[in-house]
Amino acid sequence: MRQLCGMTQYRRWRRNGATYFFTVNLADRSAAALVDHIDQLRAAVRVTRHERPFQINAAVIMPNHLHTIWTLPHDDSDFSTRWRLIKTRFSRSLGAKQPVGRSQREKKECGIWQRRFWEHMIRDDADYANHLQYCWENPVKHGFVTRAVDWPYSSLHRDMRLANRFCGDG
Repeated sequence: MRQLCGMTQYRRWRRNGATYFFTVNLADRSAAALVDHIDQLRAAVRVTRHERPFQINAAVIMPNHLHTIWTLPHDDSDFSTRWRLIKTRFSRSLGAKQPVGRSQREKKECGIWQRRFWEHMIRDDADYANHLQYCWENPVKHGFVTRAVDWPYSSLHRDMRLANRFCGDG
């Protein structure tokens, strides 16, 4: 972070092939559009991954925000374009027409999402494990369920199936 004319300027850390943890929020924190329209969100992610591949290591979709861990291709560090495409596709699939300010109009934003997102480059195995646990436990933290396994919009289910298959239990 550095100061520029009295304002803080944030820098995004980019490294080809890195693994990142992201938090992405809706503008209206009382909305439930992400789970109400989960199929459209999944389609937006699927099309974006087809065009610009990345691995989804973990994900949890909450009503008004999501957390995910991605690993980018070894020759690519452009997560911002991927998020822009996912957000745009999801918004368009809803036919979203919300009031926007001049700045949003100039950037062709429709107002559903918060403009920015938060990213963290994963440093090591312990950091990865902490962020994975954060994804899995987020629905419990927010009081939607008492056990993480009861939240339907989580990669925890996929990971449990894979673990069972790997261990010979399924």
